Amino acid sequence: MNELVSVEWLHKNLNLPDLVVIDASLKTTVNRNAANTSLETIPESRYFDLKNNFSKTNCSLPNTLPNQTQFETECQKLGIRQNSKIVVFDSFGIYSSPRVWWLFKAMGHQDISVLNGGLPAWIQKGFQTEIRTSKNYRLGNFKAMFQNKYVKNYQDIIDNQNTKIFTIVDARSEGRFNGSAPEPRKHLKSGHIPDSINLPYDEVLVDGKFKSTSELKKVFDQKCNDKKELVFSCGSGLTACIVMLANAVAFSKSRAVYDGSWTEWAERQNLKIDVL
Repeated sequence: MNELVSVEWLHKNLNLPDLVVIDASLKTTVNRNAANTSLETIPESRYFDLKNNFSKTNCSLPNTLPNQTQFETECQKLGIRQNSKIVVFDSFGIYSSPRVWWLFKAMGHQDISVLNGGLPAWIQKGFQTEIRTSKNYRLGNFKAMFQNKYVKNYQDIIDNQNTKIFTIVDARSEGRFNGSAPEPRKHLKSGHIPDSINLPYDEVLVDGKFKSTSELKKVFDQKCNDKKELVFSCGSGLTACIVMLANAVAFSKSRAVYDGSWTEWAERQNLKIDVL
């Protein structure tokens, strides 16, 4: 499947055999977009609870990749099967859905696409919606097969300080990257991992959708022209996946995310602020 599909394509193919549509909206972003204040969703979509069911449990770091067993079990509960063709969307247009695309890739499932423009684009076209409700599904036979090439850990980043095999692309805002704006986690200093480059995630988007392939290629040509492998980072591993997917669409085959991102780096480098 293509990395991105349009709302027109999805509307036409909703009854496609083996198609599973998943809603990856975050509760924290529902009120950021008026299109979803009533928990509207695409008909027959299944809610993918990224924060609670598809992040590592009992972990101090937010949005951490779950283990293979947890991911597999939760996918099966959603009725996802080995042969499922998945389309994922979110209520903000493009926000949390690329993280889910990356999760499935990291767990060995290739047949997944992101709905470009997400729910706002669907509503803008006048397509039917329904109110999201809790549902039980027939247990799927999904099997996860973790692919470690998609994930970089803290030690990988430390080692790269010497080897310089890859370039870290940081998706946070310019202010957070250069240390002039605060982090949302108030006990941590802002700043960046040494030798990383800044590509704020909103620079690959326009009107809640990804820019065209040619526009995205131009962005990456300007920022990432050293031909090294790219590793994507942000505050917690979420918006890094937006830039990673833009890269996958238009620039290179790099798919790796530093899952701990700035939160882990700043914690372990003791880049902390005394909070009264």
